[in-house]
Amino acid sequence: MNRWLWVSIVATLAALVGSLYVYYGMYDRIPEQVSTHWGLHGDPDQWTPRDKLLPFLLLSPGAMAVLVLLTVVLPWISPRGFQIEGFRTTYFYVMAVVVLLLGYMHFAITLSYLRPGVKTIELFLGGLSLFFAAIGNVMGKVKRNFWMGVRTPWTIADEKVWDRTHRLTGWLWVPFGLAGCVAIIAGLNILIWAAGLIVVVLIPVIYSLVLYKRLEKQGQLTGSPQA
Repeated sequence: MNRWLWVSIVATLAALVGSLYVYYGMYDRIPEQVSTHWGLHGDPDQWTPRDKLLPFLLLSPGAMAVLVLLTVVLPWISPRGFQIEGFRTTYFYVMAVVVLLLGYMHFAITLSYLRPGVKTIELFLGGLSLFFAAIGNVMGKVKRNFWMGVRTPWTIADEKVWDRTHRLTGWLWVPFGLAGCVAIIAGLNILIWAAGLIVVVLIPVIYSLVLYKRLEKQGQLTGSPQA
């Protein structure tokens, strides 16, 4: 079994055990009313009684478990010519990073239950920034598939467009993720961070279209992968 799959499984079990421990072992430390939703600026706008908190604590471990299941199932149902064999280790790494992101966000939310006043949104965005850096670091290794990556009509249609677009994506996401995390810690306005995210997400999409049309005009498209 791939080591990154083991990381996903262990992280999921840790989140589940941690949730059960918080609810049953630390129940008295949970406030009677807990904030379970936050507005754009991080202010709580929804509250839940302590005795009804367990479903909220189990939500993230459940989502992580679904992702672990998908990690195993998706390679099996991949269409011929789009299998993950060419980047199997990277595939499991990316899925593990997504699982770990959910686990981190679950930790941040649970911490806010126990310590009201924790800046949950800032914790989210800091972790999400590092997620983009971690994913961007391997984007150039992701081969054409239907489950992850910058899947536009033009990257799916041509291998050369896919490869170049994903190299560009990595160059954008790694510095954005690292700088974004530092900026959030330094107190950057959340809207500015969001604007930066939109830019680094849209640029690869636009680039894939422009590159496809250029290669099409030059007669350099490589076409679909062979089975």
